[in-house]
Amino acid sequence: MSTVAVHQYRSVAVVIPAHNERRLLRACLRAVLAAGICVRLPVSIVAILDASTDGSEELAGHFGSTVQFVKVDAHNVGAARAAGFRYLRQQLGDGDRCWYATTDADSRVDADWLIRQLVHGTDAVLGVVRVADWAGHRAQVVHRYLRAYQAIGATHDHIHGANMGFSATAYWDVGGFRPLVSGEDVNLVARLDAAGYQVTRDSALSVITSTRTEGRAPRGFAHHLRQIAEPAQGGCA
Repeated sequence: MSTVAVHQYRSVAVVIPAHNERRLLRACLRAVLAAGICVRLPVSIVAILDASTDGSEELAGHFGSTVQFVKVDAHNVGAARAAGFRYLRQQLGDGDRCWYATTDADSRVDADWLIRQLVHGTDAVLGVVRVADWAGHRAQVVHRYLRAYQAIGATHDHIHGANMGFSATAYWDVGGFRPLVSGEDVNLVARLDAAGYQVTRDSALSVITSTRTEGRAPRGFAHHLRQIAEPAQGGCA
């Protein structure tokens, strides 16, 4: 980590929204904790359990004080992310020198996830996602996805709530996440861009995500995979 990045921020805070994702949430939290250990700053992690009925809150016993679990009943991923950052603001104060990051319960970040965001020294950093397990998907679907998604260079034009970070100052200045059932990440970035904040798009900043076709957000990554799969139903591509 650069000295500039260390001095620029006093703390890091991570929000993970989850809805009935206990099976995946534990691995997600362990990965975020590992990323937090690599940062020489205090790191706060909050799991927002949105209308979860699968006993996800019982995971609190496995993580102790290292992860805070907050229950909401929003049925809305944008509202859940927003609730997480409001909670952190209450805990940390205004946090004008805090770096915020967010990922999803079905994703696993790399150990350098937070470091890579901080070293850019910009107002926001957007990463990409990668898939480790394509089980259950046809070969032509995998080919279509990889051909379209990986045709990127050092930068990219993807926006994923599963892999993004931003300064607390920029986040609160543009009003934070809005209560959108889909596209809350795209909406936030559009407002950051419009406000003139410096947004870095880093193709090397990657997290593993699941290939489930039924996700929380109606037009999220799962929806994207279903769209790719539809042409394959009639035969080989």
